[in-house]
Amino acid sequence: MAHPLVDQLRFARSEFRRCLAGVSDEDADTRLPPMNSLGWIICHLAGQERRFWLIWAQGIGDVAPELNEWGHFEKPANTPPLEGAWAAWQTVTHAVDPYLEALTQERLLEHLVVDGEPMESNIGTMLRRSTYHYWFHNGEANAIRQLLGHAPVPEFVGEIAKEAPYRPE
Repeated sequence: MAHPLVDQLRFARSEFRRCLAGVSDEDADTRLPPMNSLGWIICHLAGQERRFWLIWAQGIGDVAPELNEWGHFEKPANTPPLEGAWAAWQTVTHAVDPYLEALTQERLLEHLVVDGEPMESNIGTMLRRSTYHYWFHNGEANAIRQLLGHAPVPEFVGEIAKEAPYRPE
């Protein structure tokens, strides 16, 4: 059984997918400055998971290389194609899931070493950061969808009692 923090990340992911269900290619490519496009947001979240759980945690850098350009937080805004964005996101999330599944309470207290230096945050804090990052961009994506005239959009957190109920560690 996965650690409860992993359950919370997976729930945030499922809510993100629910938030963006039914978005068209055209709307995913639309950018309403200063916000980014929906396609960028998908790639941006995939890029963080790739960086944290594949590159930094496991030294795996060859998964979804398009994310080096699409949705990268240090690159200029862009509008990745929706199908490519979701494909990259799915590739990354499937690749990181075995690592996340294996996390234990003890491992969550460890610090990843990046460029020879331990990260300031431990793995548990990084896992929380990933989860909260999804919620931040989930709100942004809902706002973008509302500005694009989409109705209805998800109004509240979904089936948390079924998908990620509270349970002790």
